[in-house]
Order: sequence, then C-alpha cells, then structure tokens
Amino acid sequence: MAYEELCWEPVAALPEGEPETSFGGRWEDRLWLNVPGPFYTGIADNCWTGRLHAPRRVLYGGEHFSEYVYRQPATTAEVLNLVTAAQVDPYRGYACDGDSRWTPEAVRGWWHDRGRVTGHLESLLPRWSSSDRTDEREAAEGLRDFAAYITEGLGTDLRKYLFRLEEGCYPKTPGPLPELR
Repeated sequence: MAYEELCWEPVAALPEGEPETSFGGRWEDRLWLNVPGPFYTGIADNCWTGRLHAPRRVLYGGEHFSEYVYRQPATTAEVLNLVTAAQVDPYRGYACDGDSRWTPEAVRGWWHDRGRVTGHLESLLPRWSSSDRTDEREAAEGLRDFAAYITEGLGTDLRKYLFRLEEGCYPKTPGPLPELR
C-alpha cells in the first residue's frame, strides 16, 4: 500500500500550480470562525460564492459576512471544491498553510472558545432562516450544519488533527487520540 493511501495529506491533493494560483490568504487576517486545519480564510469574498462550490465546507457570517472554512476537507474531491471556491474569490483570501500555523495549544484554545462560535451562529440563524432571500435561507442550512458538527463530530476531527500536528500524519488505525481538554 502506498504512503499516500496510508497517510491522508489534504494539501498534497491540491492540483499542480496551487496554492500559488488561488491561495493568497494570510494567517494574520484569519477569521476566528475558521475551524482548525490546513485550510482557512482571511479577508475573503463577501459575494456569497463559496458555498456554491463547497457547500459542506464554506460558510458566511464573519466580519462583513466574509467566507470561512467551517469543515476541513476529508477527500480529494472536497479539497478540489475548496480550490474552486478559492479560485472565484477576488481577494485571494483562502489559505492552505494552516498546518504550519496551528499548534496543539491553539487548537485546544479554539475548542475551548467554541461557545463564541455557536453564539455567533445562533445570532444569525433567526434572520437567515426567515429571510426572503434564497441565499440567506440556504446559508441558514449551513449554520445548522456547522452547529450540529460542533456538537457531534468536530471534537473527534480536532483530536485527529491534534494527532496529525503531533505525529506528522493523521491516525492510520483506530486508537487513542490526544485530548482536547
């Protein structure tokens, strides 16, 4: 079995020429709503185009309703969806260098402060759910998806990401994972 099959490397799934072509986001501009992982946004498009290309990965609602990555890709197809979202962002605000930026302490800190994220989602949901605008009602589905993911699934994914940061790759077999504390 090839190393690539044993050790999932999301950034390695980028097409040739990426990230130079479409990923220009800066860590210093990273939106606090981005979940920890290799992909995130800084100052990104506020035209609500990201969900058209990566509906289970990208959401809106940061400062000035900019886009952010709320679920990291788990397959090559999902990476390619994020690439497409990045390609249509006129600000080139998507980034893929999170692995060299996130630390285990920072991941645990994000998790510890997740109530800030859920509070933000809850503040947007009533208005977007009852909106006359189709794009806002669709984005409300994303808000619900993100809230459900925080409740069930994200904790395990972040523990796997902690393993990756500490061991150099995602876990290959079931076993103990680092704690989020």
